[in-house]
Amino acid sequence: MSNVKLAVIYYSSTGTNYKLAQWAAEGAKQAGAEAKVVKVPEFAPQAAIDSNPAWKAHVEETKAVPEVSLSDLEWADAIIFSIPTRFGNMPAQMKQFLDTTGGLWFNGKLANKVVSAMTSAQNPHGGQEQTILSLYTTMYHWGAIVATPGYTDPVLYAAGGNPYGTSVTVGQDGNMIEDVREAVIHQAKRTVTVAEWVKKGNQ
Repeated sequence: MSNVKLAVIYYSSTGTNYKLAQWAAEGAKQAGAEAKVVKVPEFAPQAAIDSNPAWKAHVEETKAVPEVSLSDLEWADAIIFSIPTRFGNMPAQMKQFLDTTGGLWFNGKLANKVVSAMTSAQNPHGGQEQTILSLYTTMYHWGAIVATPGYTDPVLYAAGGNPYGTSVTVGQDGNMIEDVREAVIHQAKRTVTVAEWVKKGNQ
């Protein structure tokens, strides 16, 4: 791996997408890439967070995780986003961050970044595919190169078979229903491999 740098950018209210982000970083490191996990800022009212014990506990648990900055986007050769589904779309927290990237986009700093995305929802048809596709729309405007997992490894079928990006169903107990760890690791390895190809091609 030619010093490929991966930023895993996530938003998580109760921890599922934080776990996916950690697995993605693990997969990238296994492939020889440098990886960092960063979160988008939480702007939900404290009262709303306090009203949900799992949400409050996760915010406390991840206090030490650094918040994403625009410099992280410049630093990265590849980016993996991990976000929950909100009515078939990305959470407002992630959208707010993406809306701050106009300056980088205008100056061509986001072109040719290799990107991929993952998501979660509370039921199998809760908008996972649409959430990932809606996030990719922004990436097309960036001029980024979207690296989906497709069906490039059998582990994708065991994880539910989403070709756009790993998605997982979260039960009422807060636990993941499908076993997606290996699918996430594969997706991360594929993303940084494509980023390596792009990086070598630009040298």
